[in-house]
Amino acid sequence: MDNTATRQRDGMPPWIPRVIVMVVLAFLATYLLVWSVIRLRSFLLAVLLSLFASFALEPGVDFLARRGLRRGLATSVVFAVAFVFGVVFAAVTFPPMVVEVASLISNVPGWLTDLSDFLNDRFGLDLNLSNVSAGMLDLQGSFQTYAASVATGVLGVGAQAVNLLLQLFTMALFTFYLLADGPRFRRRVLSLVRPERQAEVSRIWVIAIRKTGGYVYSRALLAVISAVFTYIFLLIVGVPYPLALAVWVGVVSQFIPAVGTYLAALVPVLVALTVRPVTAVVVVIGLVVYQQIENILLAPRITARTMSLHPAVAFGSVLVGTTLLGVVGALVALPATAIIQAFISTYVEQHHVDEAHLGASPEQPPDGAELPAGETAGSETSS
Repeated sequence: MDNTATRQRDGMPPWIPRVIVMVVLAFLATYLLVWSVIRLRSFLLAVLLSLFASFALEPGVDFLARRGLRRGLATSVVFAVAFVFGVVFAAVTFPPMVVEVASLISNVPGWLTDLSDFLNDRFGLDLNLSNVSAGMLDLQGSFQTYAASVATGVLGVGAQAVNLLLQLFTMALFTFYLLADGPRFRRRVLSLVRPERQAEVSRIWVIAIRKTGGYVYSRALLAVISAVFTYIFLLIVGVPYPLALAVWVGVVSQFIPAVGTYLAALVPVLVALTVRPVTAVVVVIGLVVYQQIENILLAPRITARTMSLHPAVAFGSVLVGTTLLGVVGALVALPATAIIQAFISTYVEQHHVDEAHLGASPEQPPDGAELPAGETAGSETSS
């Protein structure tokens, strides 16, 4: 009996208990890591946004630092400029929007009544849109009821506001220190890398800063151009609050990916409806024309040296970012994709592709295509 137990014990490999212990420890470590990420999700998102914000603002800080300003003072100047722009945008845009939306809702029933009268007189119809008007009035009442319920829950709203301010303060603090101590922070990161790899890591860091900063500054320039055009156009057409709407269109159309153009155009069109329906049509036409000018003439030249993404790649990256991180993912999706694209174009070798491999006949060029100078049909292209 003892000999049998001894043979069984001797027959078990000695590494099995160690493997079991390692598997259990790995499972516990993975569980702890996932639990920590879930619990610290808001903090990690704030750090991620701070990192991207520091990448976006670092070219401005470096510009001022190269001209003699201490890095801390240069960071403070850039922060002050960004803060002033944010406050001006909020103060100029949001209050008029609230007033105009309320005015729009109150005017919709009258527009529907006028529309039914026009259709009945013009085409001999017997339409009655009073039910729709009543529905709009109910909608307005529901908005008022919701506003009253929010007012009664002011403590909850106040707690959310405090949480938002805390997150913004955390982001600003991390961004400030990442900018003010940028060279020192980069030196500490490089000190963790082997000397033969430090040049590559530094190059990757520079690419990330250049792509993110280029994206932000090119979008800011396009936003200014869009806002100036929109302001002049709305002023000529006679739409109220042209400055507020111009700022809204400029910022939203450029900094909200994929759907920003439509959200930006929706608000001035709704406000134009409070003037006349024809004015709204004119606004739609004007914004569409400017969008084509921007897409064809302005955007390719401004973003040529900063960030160029295929529309399908940009839209897909926004969808992936939104799925993973919500609104934060949508905001950082495009610069993150541009950084990844820059890495691929820098470190992945690209080769010449023969037209024959794409389905074109080597003896006959595609319709409308011309052979390069010095080549004849049937000649091979050397790579």
